[in-house]
Amino acid sequence: MNIPRPEHPNPQFERENWINLNGKWEFEIDRGVSGRDRKFYERTSLDSEITVPFCPESVLSGIGDVDFLNCVWYLKKLDIEDNGLDVILHFGAVDYESYVYINGKQVYHNIGGYVGFDIDITPYVKRGEENIVTVCAIDGHPKGKASGKQSKNYYSMGCDYTRTTGIWQTVWLEYVEKSRIEYVKYYTSKEQKNVQMEICVKGNEKLSVVCSYEGKTEGRVDISLTEGVNRVTVALDEIYLWEAGCGRLYDVELTYGNDKVKSYFGIRTTAFDKQNYLLNGKPLYLRTVLDQGFYKKGIYTAETEEELVKDIYLSLDAGFNGARLHQKVFEKRFLYHCDKLGYLVFGETGNWGVDCSNMEQLVPFMLEWQREINRDFNHPSIIGWCPLNETWDCDYRHQNDDFIRALYYTTKNMDSTRPCVGTSGNYQVVSDIYDLHDYIQTKEEFEKIYLAPTKDEMCEEYDKAHEWVARYQKSKDFKDMALYLSEYGGIRWDIDGVGGWGYGDGPKTEEEFLARYEYLTKALVDSPYICGFCYTQLYDVEQEVNGLYTYERVPKFDMKKIKAITQYEKA
Repeated sequence: MNIPRPEHPNPQFERENWINLNGKWEFEIDRGVSGRDRKFYERTSLDSEITVPFCPESVLSGIGDVDFLNCVWYLKKLDIEDNGLDVILHFGAVDYESYVYINGKQVYHNIGGYVGFDIDITPYVKRGEENIVTVCAIDGHPKGKASGKQSKNYYSMGCDYTRTTGIWQTVWLEYVEKSRIEYVKYYTSKEQKNVQMEICVKGNEKLSVVCSYEGKTEGRVDISLTEGVNRVTVALDEIYLWEAGCGRLYDVELTYGNDKVKSYFGIRTTAFDKQNYLLNGKPLYLRTVLDQGFYKKGIYTAETEEELVKDIYLSLDAGFNGARLHQKVFEKRFLYHCDKLGYLVFGETGNWGVDCSNMEQLVPFMLEWQREINRDFNHPSIIGWCPLNETWDCDYRHQNDDFIRALYYTTKNMDSTRPCVGTSGNYQVVSDIYDLHDYIQTKEEFEKIYLAPTKDEMCEEYDKAHEWVARYQKSKDFKDMALYLSEYGGIRWDIDGVGGWGYGDGPKTEEEFLARYEYLTKALVDSPYICGFCYTQLYDVEQEVNGLYTYERVPKFDMKKIKAITQYEKA
């Protein structure tokens, strides 16, 4: 049987004994959200079929229903081996509120559509018999839902696109030892020449850790652990730094009793000083691009792993060294390839839909954000966290600044190794970097801001040009921070002539496009105040046509010319 997305979904925590549950599941749309009252979870069959892990709005799912899907149901029959091992059921992501049932009994409830969850279903399964897994996913855009770029209207419009409902990442099963590793977090040190591991285990066994680089053992520890959280330090013979364009990774083999896990880590530091971004303590200019993580056939889900890798190479071919993973939590398999290729990314989430003036909406959003930090903590490619993008006023209420403070300080408390962008774009409250958005298209206006004689004057000019932001904040209050222009450009280029959406007036010719891309980018690189940029965007998404590639990932321009502009260095 051909299983879609057959690769292991989490290369940083991989066991051999796992079963990919992607493929055909029974499926039913529950538009009235009445299925729980009607006890769908007691059924042994549903009305139709769907291909998991693709959402029902997508072509790849076999459903292709792009209307509002308030609730959907999934059913899968599984034979569970009678092998004495515990059984863990993993969901990569289910949008938005989900209930999981085993043989008609509810075993889990989750809120949040971006970060997955795992369930120890050992007490609920029948060994050596057929078992029924049922999933109820409630969506329908409830108030306060973190939905990112998913359209609130029937049609996609502007910079909002087709919705995603239900399962949209890999589902898998593991048979695991009762004494086992629950998680591992890596804290690396070039100076100390070691890696400290926070390891949570069940049971009391002997742990063996072997760290290697390109097949050569670099460090080993054998130690007895007790159940719970332990700290283990492994000295490393040689240090190989993870760098931009060179993702040097150490392989890790962890053995705890009979439990064996494969993993990896990278050694690097990431920070901002008052002027620069610093990778391993050295200034590095951030030449990044906005990546929305949308796919024409799969919407939120790439059809193949090769599509994930291709997007990174498309970015590199355009001269970028990283990306903002925008308004979405990207799957761990994508981050794995970022790690391997030395591709720098900011970890974000889809905060649009959350009202930052309403503190009641902070809790569910905060809880999933915390889970994302824990899930992706070990990825060296993530050089910073960004919980919020463009916090806006809502219903004539100004954002609650404590909402932003709570997210920022929670992030820093959970991860002191990375900088945190409190809010990307308006409105700033607290941050490790001053993060701006600017879609001015004209050469004179743009250069007037970023080539101003002093940073004070630059801040003043920015505030004049962006009065809606300056009403609530003054750039001069953040002038002592490094400045990252995390959105600019967005130049409309509609090669199909369908009148797609973009920022400003689109150029009339390809030469005019290249000239605009060049003067905008050069002004930023020539500015003594900017530590990096992020161009909007890598590829078109549905009606938004300001990508350097089409939605099908076809280059719109001579990418050698684009790359030369992207990698421009000031004299």
